[in-house]
Amino acid sequence: MSTRRNFLKTVAISSAAIPLFASDSVNKNSAPQTKYKSKLIEEVKIKKLGLIGGIGPESTIPYYHDIVYGVQKKLGKKFFPNLTIESLNVFDILTICSKKDYTELVNYLMVAINNLKASGAEFVAMSGNTPHIVFDELQKRSSIPLVSIVEATCDETKRRNIKKVGLLGTIFTMREDFFKKPFVKNNIQVIVPTEKEMAYIDQKISDELELGVVKQETLAEFLKVIQRMKDEQGIEAIILGCTELPLLFKDAKTPVECLDTMQIHIDTLIDTILKV
Repeated sequence: MSTRRNFLKTVAISSAAIPLFASDSVNKNSAPQTKYKSKLIEEVKIKKLGLIGGIGPESTIPYYHDIVYGVQKKLGKKFFPNLTIESLNVFDILTICSKKDYTELVNYLMVAINNLKASGAEFVAMSGNTPHIVFDELQKRSSIPLVSIVEATCDETKRRNIKKVGLLGTIFTMREDFFKKPFVKNNIQVIVPTEKEMAYIDQKISDELELGVVKQETLAEFLKVIQRMKDEQGIEAIILGCTELPLLFKDAKTPVECLDTMQIHIDTLIDTILKV
């Protein structure tokens, strides 16, 4: 064990060991200090995002990639924005939701929000739809703004003039009212699958997509659900109300247009970072 520990702390090059981590070669009692600050941040008034990630990990990766490159593309300069990610365990959130212990869920997420605020974040976003079940309470308790994936998706649905949508997501997102509320207020109908279909969708999200597993047979079944909702209930579009669903639907031809909540949210976050 001591040999392994020593290996992790050092890298041997030409028989000379050098520190692997900067903290191994400096006085641990002196915290690094810097006065450097990108002039571009001050010029365009960049806001720092705090992202609650890990819910799940597969969606956190495109969130980070698309946000930093999206900001860079809009600025047209050699610049990437500062942001902080607080990675949580998606299965903790699903377990808490299954118990409907929403007070505990708020407390759990507030720890992440406060950590992000301490890092200098000026606003916060959650990289998952399901934890938005307590979004309103989080916003009340947070001293910095939160940007909702649900509100952003509703705004995009209105922009496209869609009046009836289908909703796919975890069992909590499909069954509970938190996702549907802003749509109902805007006279947009939200249709969910049957109980049997919802159970299947939820199981595939938890057992496959949250772990990065993509199966063509799963996609085929999801497409059947969407086709049925189009034929029987007249949906005009389908909301991918779980940020892991784009993994499954990548390059897929769907019976109706898709409203990708993750990409819609990312676009909104880019605009918020750059908002003066």
